[in-house]
Amino acid sequence: MNMKTMMKSLRSSVFGLLPVFFFLFSLLSYSQVSTSIDSTKIKIGQQITYKIEVEAKANSLVVFPEGQTFSPLEMIESYAIDTVKKNDKYNLIKKYGLTQFDSGKYTIPRQKIIIGDKTFFTDSLKVEVNNVVIDTTKQGLYDIKPIIEVKKQGSDWWKYLLIVLLIIGIIGFLMYWFIWRKKPLTEEEEIALLPPYDRAKLALKKLDESHYLHTDSIKEYYSELTFIIRKYLDEKVYDKALESTTDELISRLNLLKEGNQIELSKQDIRNLESILKRADLVKFAKSAVDVELAKLDRNTIDIEIDNVKQALPEPTEEEKLLDEQYRESLERKKKRKKIIITVVIGVFLLMATFVGFSIKYGFGYVKDILIGHDSIELLEGEWVTSEYGFPPVTISTPIVLTRVEIPTPEEAKVQMSQTMFIYGTLLDVFSVVVNTTTYKNLGDNKIDLEKTSEISLKAIEAQGAKDILVFREKFVTPNGAEGIKTYGSFKAENAISKKVQECNYVMLLFTSENVLQQVMVTYAKDDAYADQIIERILNSVELKKAEE
Repeated sequence: MNMKTMMKSLRSSVFGLLPVFFFLFSLLSYSQVSTSIDSTKIKIGQQITYKIEVEAKANSLVVFPEGQTFSPLEMIESYAIDTVKKNDKYNLIKKYGLTQFDSGKYTIPRQKIIIGDKTFFTDSLKVEVNNVVIDTTKQGLYDIKPIIEVKKQGSDWWKYLLIVLLIIGIIGFLMYWFIWRKKPLTEEEEIALLPPYDRAKLALKKLDESHYLHTDSIKEYYSELTFIIRKYLDEKVYDKALESTTDELISRLNLLKEGNQIELSKQDIRNLESILKRADLVKFAKSAVDVELAKLDRNTIDIEIDNVKQALPEPTEEEKLLDEQYRESLERKKKRKKIIITVVIGVFLLMATFVGFSIKYGFGYVKDILIGHDSIELLEGEWVTSEYGFPPVTISTPIVLTRVEIPTPEEAKVQMSQTMFIYGTLLDVFSVVVNTTTYKNLGDNKIDLEKTSEISLKAIEAQGAKDILVFREKFVTPNGAEGIKTYGSFKAENAISKKVQECNYVMLLFTSENVLQQVMVTYAKDDAYADQIIERILNSVELKKAEE
């Protein structure tokens, strides 16, 4: 297909854009909703009362318009709902105070009311705002008032930023306090860090401060005393001293002495053997020991600890290095543990935040916000409201439409003129086309909107669309312009991926005298956010007459 043919098909496709009024009008025909205003002509700044009356069943939920939905008029007050019971139904009356501060003729747009699971639209109403005539011969004139400095009120974004920073600060402080902070050591931890010799001496001192001897707890006293010497021997001489019997321990000490691995005298070994065996007899209640003998044994153990220390060889440089490497290894393990705990807590908080936002806003929306989604960027970006063509078509779109020059044969230029504005293509995330065609010599002929919509569908088919599904209904713009809405779905092959893509389309088609105005929107069927984009675009469409 050459460029000329493509532009012709595109131009003809623009002739098939449709609207939706018949369905809404049929709903209003039940007389459940009626509107009125107390005056159609007011002065600048004067208030008019806009009243909506709804007849509904007692259990029906009724939702009235809220916010500035009456633009170009400004809502200055929303009154409470009056309720009147009629048999088994209720008559609800909602009033709004409206005004306008510029003179001119205005149209109050249609308002949406929801009754149960049905949606109703009111009629648009005309209001004329007139200037206030001032007789300057009677009206006093005064000097201009001085400028008063007004403190500018900014947005509240900084409050949310402070809340986020506060939460991050609290989490960081808690992680520092419980994980990374160098905590003060307990008494047990401080004792555990002492060398074995100092620990043994300190344990003897604490044994002296105990009340075992004062309460005749000789058995407990000897248990503590022998544990102190066994623990010291276990750490410095024989690593199984705690679990060995007395005979096994003494045998090991003698063996180490004979092997010149420890310079401990035979008398020292006999002293240790004597105390350990006496302790065994006391623990098994086979012997009673005098308190003074227990004190003597305590002093002997104190001396033997010193003797064992002196008997031990000095650690070599290699042993000192190994000890240093061991301590460094412990520090690295502690640091690695802290890092793992921090990462686990961080991942947990991220997952908890993700789950929380997913519960509130939906998993798909949060995922698309994090990963990115073209439709979200379009929907939540800065929209542009502009007029296209003449007579102008007013429409809001997420992207400004670009004017496209359509090659038109000379003989066709005599019969008509047209302007076209486009964004996107048939298989993009979404596309918008606005076309205005003015015919010069129609005579008594009238533009057939349904026939024109058929031509548009054939033009879409010529571009590669298949399995076109078609629905039609009337459509009314907020400012009262009536037309036809054609909508449905089609399938087409993506030119790049060669995959068949299913799309939806909406075509709005309007005519007045010798002018044909068209709006066409296409979008991917599986796009979760496209419906919101399309609804916003269609609700923004307004037409103006040429003389305006």
